Amino acid sequence: MYTKILVPLALDHGISQHTLEIARALSGEGAEIIALHVYEMPQGSVSAYLDKSVVAEGFERARLQLLQKVEGLEGVTAEIVKGHTARSIIDYASSKNVDCIVIGSHKPDLSDYFLGSTASRVVRHAPCAVHVHRRA
Repeated sequence: MYTKILVPLALDHGISQHTLEIARALSGEGAEIIALHVYEMPQGSVSAYLDKSVVAEGFERARLQLLQKVEGLEGVTAEIVKGHTARSIIDYASSKNVDCIVIGSHKPDLSDYFLGSTASRVVRHAPCAVHVHRRA
């Protein structure tokens, strides 16, 4: 059983509750479960046209959505960070001494074979065990 489990959550996918349930099943007594959302800031020329208040509002909406997803779940802490999704998940797991990541994955399509999905990047580079839940 694991003592510190990271559960990255994409707020627009309906898989969050499943991955949180899996984390609970894999956790040992007194384990810490961290629900992490990575907020990707607008990139390139898009960021030049967005007012800082719009970006701040988007971040706040994401933070509130994350809190809603974990509301009432005992032993689950919500965290939100800014950055590139896969890299931020890996860096967070490394810096917080996470011993397992439970991540959801979708069925890969053609673009994933060229670019790679977030889950596959995390599996390749994570400093700990990774449990991938693929929803059918």
